Amino acid sequence: MFVTLDKAIDMIESGKILHIAADDSLLSKLPKGKWIGGTTPYFISEEGGIFTKDKLFVNEFDFAKDFSVAVYGKYNVFQIVEECYENGLTMLIMPFGADVTSKYAKDAPNVEELLMHPTVGWISGYDIDNKNSQAKVYDGTTGVSYTDKAVAMYLKLEKDKTAMINLVNIFKDDKTDPCITFSDNTLEITKCCVNGQQVDFAEYIEKKKINTKMPLVADYNGVYINTSIKTIENGRVNLYAPVFKGIEYRFAIPIENYAEEFKNKINIMGAETTPVFSCNCILNYLYGNLEGKKTTPYEGPVTFGEIAYQLINQTLVYCEII
Repeated sequence: MFVTLDKAIDMIESGKILHIAADDSLLSKLPKGKWIGGTTPYFISEEGGIFTKDKLFVNEFDFAKDFSVAVYGKYNVFQIVEECYENGLTMLIMPFGADVTSKYAKDAPNVEELLMHPTVGWISGYDIDNKNSQAKVYDGTTGVSYTDKAVAMYLKLEKDKTAMINLVNIFKDDKTDPCITFSDNTLEITKCCVNGQQVDFAEYIEKKKINTKMPLVADYNGVYINTSIKTIENGRVNLYAPVFKGIEYRFAIPIENYAEEFKNKINIMGAETTPVFSCNCILNYLYGNLEGKKTTPYEGPVTFGEIAYQLINQTLVYCEII
């Protein structure tokens, strides 16, 4: 829910277990309590996409029997699979551009235990028009913020409850397009193989006049996972999330109306969902002009990356307790 600073403070002081997303100017004013948070001034609210530094988006985790909070660096971030509840949900927030975020992005798919423990979250960001802005995460139990750490909130569930994590991806590929593969798990690419032939990736994109607002997509057993292009500089293609060795990628089919595609995809999903948390990517917000557009019932922070076990891009991620 979207709330004022005073309302957020009241919720914290009443002892509620909370996830909070807001501009740093608001998060820094919150008292200690049972909460974690991350920075962003972009949101999808019940009124639609909005940029604001005057309100906070709060998720109350009233389903949790218990909770704990931990902070991790790049060398121990995967302790999350050891310190979570046996039947629980891990809420993970990491700052954009931090080493811990890069480490998690590259290695999470290789941590088999991660798939046994529901893990959802997002990459915190900042006002992209303010060059002095910095992504932060907050451990509300201590009131300390970090630009280089991950913060995790472990939520204990009732024995008869389960956390289910899902995503809404409006992108798909054209199976007749060339297959692109990479030799390493990496966030920076110079060379790739197109239909088995090695080429310069930046030159390939330029020659084919590929719209880099469209992500690379890979079919993981029927589930499409996106990898978005950040920049192309000095012959190097920089990514928001890594590509992985041995996975076949293609560029997504261009989309003209993001909001309509989300609406159609949500309708196709059928049964109404009741997410306890959801987030959507800043690239969808910007490229799809989502300001003022709704993705009901999926409301929450607009993020610089989404976590559904592993790091993904240009995707709506949500979690339900069933």
